[in-house]
Order: sequence, then C-alpha cells, then structure tokens
Amino acid sequence: MEDFTIYPLGDQALTFSLGNSIRQRDHERIQGMKRWLEQHPPPGLTDIVVAYSSLTVVYDLYQLRQATHSSTAFEFVSAALREAFHRGTDHTADVSQKRWEVPVCYDQAFAPDLDHVARLGNLSTAEVITLHTARVYRIFMIGFLPGFPYMAEVDASIAAPRRDQPRQVEAGSVGIAGIQTGIYPVSSPGGWQIIGRTPLKMFDRGSDPPVHLEPGHEVRFYAVTRKEFEDLSRQRA
Repeated sequence: MEDFTIYPLGDQALTFSLGNSIRQRDHERIQGMKRWLEQHPPPGLTDIVVAYSSLTVVYDLYQLRQATHSSTAFEFVSAALREAFHRGTDHTADVSQKRWEVPVCYDQAFAPDLDHVARLGNLSTAEVITLHTARVYRIFMIGFLPGFPYMAEVDASIAAPRRDQPRQVEAGSVGIAGIQTGIYPVSSPGGWQIIGRTPLKMFDRGSDPPVHLEPGHEVRFYAVTRKEFEDLSRQRA
C-alpha cells in the first residue's frame, strides 16, 4: 500500500502528501522530490510549493496537453510525482543546510506572552529563553505571510497553544504555536504566543530576493539586550 496520497487542487495543480506530520525525515523526502522535479521537470511545470510533509506542483494545462495525448493531466503528473518520490531519495543530501544566527530580544516590551508560556511550563522566563535558544530549528515551510518561516520543534516544556483571540503583531516578533516557532516578517494579525522580537528584517520587497530563508535551512536564536536590539535596528535602518 502506498504511504502517500495524491490529490488535485483545481485543474492545474496536484498535491503529494505524506500525511500531517512534522518530522525531519518526511521533510527531507519532500525536499528530495523537489530537487528531482527541478532537474527533471514534467512539461508545463510552473511552480513547486513545499510544506511540512507535502509538495504541490503547479502546471500549465495547455502545455501539458500538448506534450501528452495518451493520458489525462492527473495521470501524467501523478506518475511524475511517484517517480520523483522513488528517485528523489538520492537527492535528500543535496538539501541546503545553511544555518542562520538570529538575534532576539526577550525583553518584556517585545514579549507579551513570555510570562504566559513560562507559567504553562512551570518555568521561569529565564528558563524559557534558555530553552528557546538552546536548539537549532529546521525551516519546514514558508507561508502565511511573505517570508514567514515555520520552524520546529521547540522543547516540549515551552510548547504552547495558539491564543484564543488573534491580535496585532509587530514585524520581527518571534512566537510559539504548539511545537513550532516562527518569525513574523511584517506587522499582521496573529495568534502565536509572542516571546521576543528580532531586529533583523525578514522580508524586504526592495531586495532580490526579498526573502533569504528557505525550507531546509536551519535557524539558531541567540538572546540580545534591549540596547543591543536598538543598536542592531539602527544598523539595519
């Protein structure tokens, strides 16, 4: 029995899914598929979108129909996805392991939910900060907002559910939702538990590319003081 599913998203996209998991091994397999498809693109391929344990391919239906006459678009692209799954395993080692060091100020002015996360885990705020900065996090996907990195997984003792009511969140805010941690690249309504803020600009529409973080990259946070945060902010203004 196949341990994956393939289903259409409209008539010009198919999704390949390994289920609803947050596991590095599954993500590496998805990344390997992406590499294979980039090197062996089916006719009409226009985009590849990677998530935690799934991959969506978008294609130009007209170009695809011009290239194949013996099968439907679903059959043709499904076959390409199956081949990518079985052959892409050889490409998991090619996934970029670039690591980013991200400064975060955990001052109360930037961390409205730090006390709440500490109480949930029966910890001090200092312990929450220590645990949050102790791990190297893998970026599983970019989504929700341009440049928003979904990373996992945080220590179980600081995992926290989303807020019941979203509120306005400032750009650079670092949050926790379940076992995930992430960075808001722009100001936006959001429901993650905010425990700090980075002075780094995560999304810059004037840059090429506007976003530097990618799925497969790694992130390590390190704590900075309020003054260091302000100094870094001025340097990047």
